[in-house]
Parts: sequence; C-alpha cells; structure tokens
Amino acid sequence: MTIFLALALAMGQPVAAEPQAAPPAAEESVDWDKEFGVEKRVPDPVTGELPVDPYAQSNANAGAAPFKGEAMARAFGGQDGIRAMVSRFVELNTTDPRIKAIFENHDMVRLRRTLFEQVCYIVNAGCDYTGRDMKASHKGLGTTRADMNALVENLQRAMREQGIAFAAQNRLLAKLAPMDQDVRER
Repeated sequence: MTIFLALALAMGQPVAAEPQAAPPAAEESVDWDKEFGVEKRVPDPVTGELPVDPYAQSNANAGAAPFKGEAMARAFGGQDGIRAMVSRFVELNTTDPRIKAIFENHDMVRLRRTLFEQVCYIVNAGCDYTGRDMKASHKGLGTTRADMNALVENLQRAMREQGIAFAAQNRLLAKLAPMDQDVRER
C-alpha cells in the first residue's frame, strides 16, 4: 500500500484502485539447440543409424587381417553367435560405471552393427567391415589405458558367457591388441 493510499483511506476519501502490475509472462520454452546452432541428426528410417560424414569403406579399416579357415568362425558360433556376443559386449560397456560415459550420446545401432561386422570379418565368418578405421572412429573419445582394460574385461566376459573357448578368445584378443595404439588417446 502506498502512502497516498493509506492517507486517503485514513481521511475517508474515495480511492481509485491502484493499477496492478501485469503478472509475469509465462516463460516461453527456449529451443537451446536451435539457439546455439546445434543440428539435430535424424536417424535413417530404414537402418535407424544416425548419418555420418562419408568415408572410404574397406575391410582394411577393421584393423586386423582375418583368420584363415573356418575354425574361428565355428568357435564363435557363426554369425548368430557373434551377433549375440557383440550385443552382450555392448550391453556390458554401456552399463559399466567405469566406461559407460564413453558410450553416452553415441549411435548404438551403428556401434552394434560395426562391431558385429568387425568381429565377423576377423574371425572369417563371411562378413565385410563397412565401418571407419580405428583411429577415425575413436578420435576425440579421450580413451585411457584404464578404459581399454575395462573394455577388454567386458569383451572377455561376453565371450565367456557365450561359451567361446578360452583358446579362441585369446586368439581374437591377440588380433585386436595392436589396435590399442589407434584407439587409446591418453
């Protein structure tokens, strides 16, 4: 109440109502992505994968030459066994508190597909690898030695749970080990 209003009421004078301030306008929702120029990527309607910049596709991008013969493909249960193992491997990584942050905001559809293709190609189970090379696909992730150790532990667990023989696990790990230099950044 203003002093004017108080005096007028005390003297018994009629008083016009004080103008009321307009209630604050409801805060409009702000599209912060649009505000800062962030482009929203729309998944491919067929594959569900997010678009990526073009790159040269080659089996050489898999990071290792395939095994000879069919023994490793059989040891991994063929394409169905590899697909199940890769699916479990991705699940373990995305729920592992040590490394799950690395996988947040990544295209999990593409990750599952390219990991499947990579293992399938390397164990000679009849696949081609269509993903990017290891250095390009891991650039900017800041992967550490501890991250790599956790990743390998999860891969070993996924292979063990799939019933893949220990000798076959070790043979695959030996093929993958040199990729560490292209994947690890610090």
